[in-house]
Amino acid sequence: MKTVYVCQSCGHSTGRWVGRCIACDNWDTVVEEIVVKTETRSVSVPILMKALSDNEIVTPDRFLTGVEELDRVFGGGIVQGASILIGGEPGIGKSTLLLRIAANIAQLSSFECLYVSGEESLEQVSLRAKRLKINEPKIKLLSTVSLADVITTIRENRNIKFLIIDSIQTMYDSKVTSAPGTVTQVRTCAHELTILAKQYGIPLLVVGHITKDGQIAGPKTLEHMVDTVLYFEGENSNQYRILRAIKNRFGPANEIGIFEMSEAGLVPIDNPSALFLAGDADDREVVGSAVFAGIEGSRPILMEVQALIAETNMENPRRAVVGWDINRLAMIIAVLNARCKISLHKKEVYLNIAGGLKIQEPSADLAVAASLFSSIVNLPLPTSSIICGEVALSGEIRNVSHADLRLKEAQKLGFKKAIMPKNGNYSSHDIEIIRLGHIRELKEIFNHS
Repeated sequence: MKTVYVCQSCGHSTGRWVGRCIACDNWDTVVEEIVVKTETRSVSVPILMKALSDNEIVTPDRFLTGVEELDRVFGGGIVQGASILIGGEPGIGKSTLLLRIAANIAQLSSFECLYVSGEESLEQVSLRAKRLKINEPKIKLLSTVSLADVITTIRENRNIKFLIIDSIQTMYDSKVTSAPGTVTQVRTCAHELTILAKQYGIPLLVVGHITKDGQIAGPKTLEHMVDTVLYFEGENSNQYRILRAIKNRFGPANEIGIFEMSEAGLVPIDNPSALFLAGDADDREVVGSAVFAGIEGSRPILMEVQALIAETNMENPRRAVVGWDINRLAMIIAVLNARCKISLHKKEVYLNIAGGLKIQEPSADLAVAASLFSSIVNLPLPTSSIICGEVALSGEIRNVSHADLRLKEAQKLGFKKAIMPKNGNYSSHDIEIIRLGHIRELKEIFNHS
């Protein structure tokens, strides 16, 4: 046996205990673990190779969940033998979602689904199923934390073709001496379950706890092992939930599905753009507000960017951001200062993306700049208009991708004007295009609004 000290945050191991991990700089995350050395060596044999063009290599089937929002996030359904990791805040609805997926899969197919709960008893899972009005005999429940029990159950019940683990941090391999939830246990159990899923062609859905920093607990290799990584976004005080694909080997990454949490579980939202906008397009005349036409995955979504600039006597004015990168806001403020002679260094700046969405694409720069400009001059943007564009440090407005999709979504919701980059190539739409080449041209828009 050998004693090692492993960081529970990043998985880095050392030969002695340290208060702060030298790899990730986190304090009090290094834990002592015992590693058992084995003297046996595996005997390798030659494996038959196959050409890429071989007709015997069959494309795996996909299982449809029956919910369009879920199938969109998975890339068109759950691939046979895929391993999927789902993370999110406690109480956000991970277990509810997995139970609903199991019910839909069981109803649409002839095989059984195994739901393994390491955190709740069978009675607790049954209570949730009754609340969700799920009474499917092909869903089999198993309450255990033993990895060996799960593997044995799968091998002896070949009719089980769908496996759910809730959660990976509770699973325990008796061959590993460390406690459940440690880096070694999580890595070992995830590895064994992934091999099991590939060997029997069983889709594997695994719940992962997250840390206080919003990352999935355990080693980063956990996310590399699986085929798909999904994150549940949203606040417990907000009824809306966003399921985002961070990684997907069988579909587009950064695809999202939007749901509403109700007493009956998670209900998919068919028209998210209308959900995140308040009022009709013709009625929007709000100071400090801009409608951004964004792209989430392959889907265009309109969302409202709200800005507020307030006077302050503080030496260091506050900068508060919800739903966007605070460093990018600092860049936009600097560009407005340098290129438009608008000084905000002595004012408080508040920025909010309405509805709980988180914008990651740089094409929201122009919408943020316009909302700040609107708040400064105390004038609204032109009525019934959307805006998007990336702002360079020079103040130049750069082109955006999927412009036609953005314009089509805006036109569908009744918007009549679009403030877009000057050099973009836009197809014919029944919507007026206002072209901007530089950020200083925003002033002209407010003069004619």
